[in-house]
Amino acid sequence: MIEATDIAVVGLGGVGGYFGFKLAQHYANNPAARVTFVARGATYATVQAEGLTLLSAEHAQSKVRPATLLDSVSALGEADLLLICVKEYDLEAVCRELQPRLAAGAVLLPLMNGVDIYDRIRRIIPQAIILPACVYVASHIKEKAVVEHKGNPGKIIAGQDPQHPDFDPRPVVSLLAEAGINIEYQPDAFPAIWTKFFFIASFGLVSARYNKPIGQVLEEPELRERARRLMLEIAAIARAKNIALPAEIVDQTFQKAATFPYHTPTSLQLDVQSGKPQTELELFAGALLAYGADLGLPVVETHRIYTEIKALIPA
Repeated sequence: MIEATDIAVVGLGGVGGYFGFKLAQHYANNPAARVTFVARGATYATVQAEGLTLLSAEHAQSKVRPATLLDSVSALGEADLLLICVKEYDLEAVCRELQPRLAAGAVLLPLMNGVDIYDRIRRIIPQAIILPACVYVASHIKEKAVVEHKGNPGKIIAGQDPQHPDFDPRPVVSLLAEAGINIEYQPDAFPAIWTKFFFIASFGLVSARYNKPIGQVLEEPELRERARRLMLEIAAIARAKNIALPAEIVDQTFQKAATFPYHTPTSLQLDVQSGKPQTELELFAGALLAYGADLGLPVVETHRIYTEIKALIPA
């Protein structure tokens, strides 16, 4: 177990609410750790008044209150472990607020989609230990401070910070596992992060461009081919970055997509088609464009679909 155990959960959306609930419930009367939630606006007010609610078959008791509740990361004192569970478009602002408040050696565990999350946090918070992570959980915000979880238990794959090879993440992993969180330690978590990205980026972009679900992207030759071309560009970037991926990653990604119900939409598709001004477009295509430029790799299909989707989003 790590020596200091002040845990902060930053963001109480579907991911932060699910894992934060488990931590707050388990460590409510346990001296091993103190759990702080950081939430904003109506979510903060509702948690303050009523607690955080998790609707899940995993928990008979659906409400929990953290040891401390804050309405801004600027109010955080020293924290030893921070779970970063914010939207991609809020990441930089949150990191800038955190940077002057984190002591050297503070541990960040970003539970976010995307292959560039580690790099983006590292640029702003150089003094922290950042554990690359991949998260799987079928949970969403049902209403303010109410998170609904369905399906399999959420899972985290956490790895070692390549900039801090002497730091052993396994005590952190044990701290979360003790709270009933399904978490696996893999020294190199980047292959897991990129494997998930192959699916969420390619199918997210194509489904958003055409407003068609995963089944139609698989079924319609033009859409399937666009997804394949995106995957080939992702694969070229991954090879240039020395990410250890199987040679069959493209075929495996299509096989994974085929396991979803035909009419399953993607989150990017729903956000774009509902007219949201902030989406995960930059998380997917923006990251690939930036890596392509840095590595001198052409990402023609990514640029094309990025431009097409950008035209669908309100200015």
